[in-house]
Amino acid sequence: MVAATSLMPLGFVVVSTAELGPAEAWDLLTRPRFDDLVWNTTRLLVGAVALSVVLGVGCAWLVVRSDLPWAGLWHGVLCAPLAVPAFVNGYGWISTTHAVQSYWGAVLIVSLSYYPLVYLPTVAALSRLDSSVEDVAASLGVGPWSSFLRVVLPTISPAVLGGALLVGLHLLGEYGALQLLNYPTLTTGILDQYRVSFNGPAATMLALVLVAFCLVLLGLELLVRGRRRRSRVGSGVRRTATRHRLGRATPAWTGALLVFAMLTLGVPLASLVRWLVRGSSSSLSQGDLGAALGTTLGLAVAAGALATLAAMPATWLAVRHRGALATIIERAVYPAHALPGIVVALALVTISIRAVPSLYQTLPVLVLAYVILFLPRAAVSVRSTLELAPPVLEDVATSLGCTRVGAVRRVTLPLLLPGLAAGMALVSLAVGTELTATLLLAPTGTSTLATEFWSRAGAVEYGAAAPYALALVLLSVPATWLLGRAAVAPGPTGPGRLT
Repeated sequence: MVAATSLMPLGFVVVSTAELGPAEAWDLLTRPRFDDLVWNTTRLLVGAVALSVVLGVGCAWLVVRSDLPWAGLWHGVLCAPLAVPAFVNGYGWISTTHAVQSYWGAVLIVSLSYYPLVYLPTVAALSRLDSSVEDVAASLGVGPWSSFLRVVLPTISPAVLGGALLVGLHLLGEYGALQLLNYPTLTTGILDQYRVSFNGPAATMLALVLVAFCLVLLGLELLVRGRRRRSRVGSGVRRTATRHRLGRATPAWTGALLVFAMLTLGVPLASLVRWLVRGSSSSLSQGDLGAALGTTLGLAVAAGALATLAAMPATWLAVRHRGALATIIERAVYPAHALPGIVVALALVTISIRAVPSLYQTLPVLVLAYVILFLPRAAVSVRSTLELAPPVLEDVATSLGCTRVGAVRRVTLPLLLPGLAAGMALVSLAVGTELTATLLLAPTGTSTLATEFWSRAGAVEYGAAAPYALALVLLSVPATWLLGRAAVAPGPTGPGRLT
C-alpha cells in the first residue's frame, strides 16, 4: 500500500499525458516557449551543478586537508547556508539588487544555496579517507595537485557525485528562488500553465519532461560512478592525515572564505535585518505570523509522524525478510524523492478532483503530498537503526514467555526510537520549508510560513515578508546543526579542530 501510494504520482503523470492527443502534444512540444524552458533548465543544471561541485569540494579540502586557522568555525559557517531556504536567499538578493535577474545571477544564487549538499558528504569522505595512498603517491614524486586529482578525487567521487545528484534534483524542483529571479524553467512553466489555463494534461506533459530530466540525472550519476570497487579489507591507517600548509597564502584563503561567507549568509541575513527594521511596505499582524507558524508546525509534526509510521512496514520487510520482492517494495518509495513537489501536487490535485472531489484542497491531501515527497528521508533513518537491532533479541524475549508483538514493543521498539525520532525530525523540517506543493494543495484560508512569505514577497512587500523568512530560517537551524555534526572532520589540536 505504501509503495503503491508512493508510485502514484509517477504513474499518474504517464497516464495523464497519454490523454493529450498527438496533435495537441506535438503543438505543445514545438512551441518556442517549450524550447526556451528546456534550454533554461538544461543550462541552469550544467552551470549550477558544476559551480556547486567546485565550491563544495574546494571548501571541504580547505577545511579538512589544509592548515586553515579556525577550521571548526569555518565548518559551521560553510554548513549554515542550509538553514536559509533557496527562495529566502533569492528574496535577500533580489530585494538588494535586481542585477541578479539573469542566467548568471540564477546560477550564482542557487549554487550558494545548494553547495552544502556537496560540501557535507565530501567533508565526511575526506575525514574518513586513508591518507596512506597520498603518502605513497608523494613518495613516488607526485605533487599535491596531481595527488588530489589522481588519487584523492577518484576515491571520494561517490560522495561528490551523490552531492551533485542531490543538487541537480533540488534544482529541478526549485520554484520560489527562480520565480523571484525571473528565470523561467520547466518547474515555473508547469505552475504557470496550471494556474493560467488550468490545463492539467498540458501541465503534466511538461511534468513528464521534468521526470525525464530526473531520470537522465540518475543515469548520468550511475554512468560516471562506474563499477570501480572502492571498498577495502581492513580499517586502514588510524592516524590523522597530513595537512597541506597554506603558508603565505593563508591570509588570502581566509579572506576568500570571508568574502564567500558574506555572499552566502551576509547578503540574505543583512537584507532580512534591513527589512525587519524598516518594515514599512505593509502592515504585519502578529496574529497572522502566529497562525502561520502554528499551521506550519502542526503540518510538520503530522506529516513527520505519518511518514515515519509509513516507512516502518516496508523497511521492516526489507531488513527482516530479505528478498527480491521485499527489496522492490522498499525501493518503490524512493522514486518520489526524485520528483519535484509540483509534480506530486499536480497529480494529487487531478486525482482528488476526479476520484473524490470532496477531498480537493483539504488538509489530508496536503499531508499525503508531504508524506509521498519526504517518505525516503524517514525510510533511510528507520532502516539505519533497524539494521543495528539484532532479531535474536526478539527470539530471546519470546523464549522467556513474551508474545512476538510484546517482544517487538518491549525490546525492538526502544532500540528504534533514535531512528524514528531522526526520521520524524528530518521530514518535519523539510515540510516546514516546502513551497510548491503547498501552493497548489493548501486549503483556502490555510497559510504556512512559506506561503505567507511567498505571497508578500511576490507582491514586493519585502518588509512584511521578512518576519516569515526569519521564522523559516530559525526553523531550519536545528537540522543544519545536526547535519554539520554528522559530517565529523578531524583536525589538528587547537581552536581549528573539528569535533
